[in-house]
Amino acid sequence: MNITSRKKTSLQALIIAALFLIITGLPTIAATPDAARTDNHAAPDAIKQTLLRIIPGRQPDTITLSALPGIYEVMYGSDIFYLTADGKHLLQGDIYDMDRQINLTEGKRAIGRASVIEGIDPATMITFKPAKTSYVVNIFTDIDCGYCRKLHSEIDSYLARGIEIRYLAYPRSGANTRSYFKAVSAWCADDRQQALTIAKSGTDIENKSCVNPVDQHMAAANQLGITGTPTLILANGNMLPGYIPADRLEQYLLNQQ
Repeated sequence: MNITSRKKTSLQALIIAALFLIITGLPTIAATPDAARTDNHAAPDAIKQTLLRIIPGRQPDTITLSALPGIYEVMYGSDIFYLTADGKHLLQGDIYDMDRQINLTEGKRAIGRASVIEGIDPATMITFKPAKTSYVVNIFTDIDCGYCRKLHSEIDSYLARGIEIRYLAYPRSGANTRSYFKAVSAWCADDRQQALTIAKSGTDIENKSCVNPVDQHMAAANQLGITGTPTLILANGNMLPGYIPADRLEQYLLNQQ
């Protein structure tokens, strides 16, 4: 499965397909845990019927009134769109609070991203821990990605700043490709940290197979709309695409606090 086909599994693509009446047959993405859902019984029936028609088989995480009068916000993980109360008009885009100069939609996306990450067992990640953890950063990585390798070559700089790195597998070439099997071998190794480090140096590692989380991590990346690596997801759900040097990342994390 290539990048283009993976994009089609995103909720956004699902919505677009539904609007053009070709939703039937597209795969769905695992929803967030039931504990993350809110009571949507108060939502207008017209909205519920529209959602059943365009996204069958999935329940939204939340349906709430947006900051715009008469417009409801619908949230599936980190995917957000808006519906009129009669369910006839769908809006995609961001809502900004001009008084406070903040992106309200992005703030909700961050909550959704954090929920997706919280639904993944940290034991399935390859973690590099500092002597004392001040920050936790989740990174979707591809062993054959140049900037992923650059970031990992500086892992000691991140650890020295108290930044714990938790890697999730995201071979961009898709399942059953060379990069995919490299990720599987690293995650199945007896010493996963060492295997990942060796693989990221460009050296071949022993081919291994086991029950592994690579497909789960890829599905999470698709749900989050990730298409490139490295992609960093912070504890608060903020998403930072691309390589960020340790000193700049530390400063960003300090500012977030």
